[in-house]
Amino acid sequence: MRNLRLIYDIALRELTILRQNRIYLFCMVLFPLLVMFFFTTLMSDGLPTEMPIGIVDADNTTTSRSIVRRLDAFQMSRVVARYPSVAEARKAMQQGEIYAFLYIPEGTTDRLLASRQPKISYYYSYTTLASGALLMKDMKTISTLGSAAVGQATMRAKGYTDSQIQTYLQPIRIDLHQIANPWTSYNAYLSTMIVPGMLMLFIFLISAYSLGTELKFNTSAKWLGMADNNITVALLGKFLPQTLIWLAITYGYEYYVFYVLQFPHQGGPLMMVLLGLIQVLAAQGFGIFAFGLLPSLRMSMSVCSLWAVLSFSMVGTAYPIMGMDGALQSLSWLFPLRHYYMLYQICVFNGYPLIEAWFHFAALAAFMLLPWLVVRKIKNAMLTYVYIP
Repeated sequence: MRNLRLIYDIALRELTILRQNRIYLFCMVLFPLLVMFFFTTLMSDGLPTEMPIGIVDADNTTTSRSIVRRLDAFQMSRVVARYPSVAEARKAMQQGEIYAFLYIPEGTTDRLLASRQPKISYYYSYTTLASGALLMKDMKTISTLGSAAVGQATMRAKGYTDSQIQTYLQPIRIDLHQIANPWTSYNAYLSTMIVPGMLMLFIFLISAYSLGTELKFNTSAKWLGMADNNITVALLGKFLPQTLIWLAITYGYEYYVFYVLQFPHQGGPLMMVLLGLIQVLAAQGFGIFAFGLLPSLRMSMSVCSLWAVLSFSMVGTAYPIMGMDGALQSLSWLFPLRHYYMLYQICVFNGYPLIEAWFHFAALAAFMLLPWLVVRKIKNAMLTYVYIP
């Protein structure tokens, strides 16, 4: 009971610090909320639409103009300009005015009607990966449809039935079923990684910052004195208010994306509650461990920043982990965000039971327990170290 009373007193002290220092207000409440709404509204349409493309139509026939109109009707493409030559269209793409352009050479219609396989070229920029891939898909589709339209008209003139024409033009019909995210929403793919990753970044930094400021402002001895020099009690009392605030922010984020924005979530509410809890505790554990490893405000926050930024590359959303080198695949296990994302993907997004992702859950639990490895070093630092700017 005495330890509980000490934890309560230290927690009250920490609440006073949180109220007086505006850094906590900005980094624990305002910035996380800003990040949450910024990224989810940035990709609110799910996929980028109406991306600008150009046309170089050297043929200028009814058939070529029909191809251009069909391309402009696609959801993700918008024809914004026509260019007299490939050189000018390429220059416009390099200047960022368009993301891609379609080149229809002279004589395309004549070669189509004569079944001589004309070549239609399309150029797209991979400077922006998403726009390049999506526009390439649209232009490839319209090129196929253009030749199919001429072929359909020719076969109808020869007396073929619609069934025979369909079999010839499309011998294999694709029956596509996209599991869990049938809308191909980039918002559901990316926001569920970026926002938790940013939250972990803030938790890393605030955990190391709150310990480092005890040294900076020379209050560490008083803090430990309130816990009867019991570093475990001191840490529990100090981080209890922060944990509750982070949990409120995390659960608010989960409610917003899964129940307001209706992101796909096959897993139940209990799994989301467990995921939010282990996410916050694992991130705090890493932040405390970073300070214990390097008991310096500046160095520990630098390590936390570096690890959080690298997490976005090692999480496996933009580039799959199995495609990386063996050393990088092994290194990916050292990032809490990687295990969080795998838990989310397996148990929330796809709805599999927790046993299917037990290793990732165990890894986050290990991050949560990391402070036990450096708890004595933290106590020694609080009692003997002198703050060095």
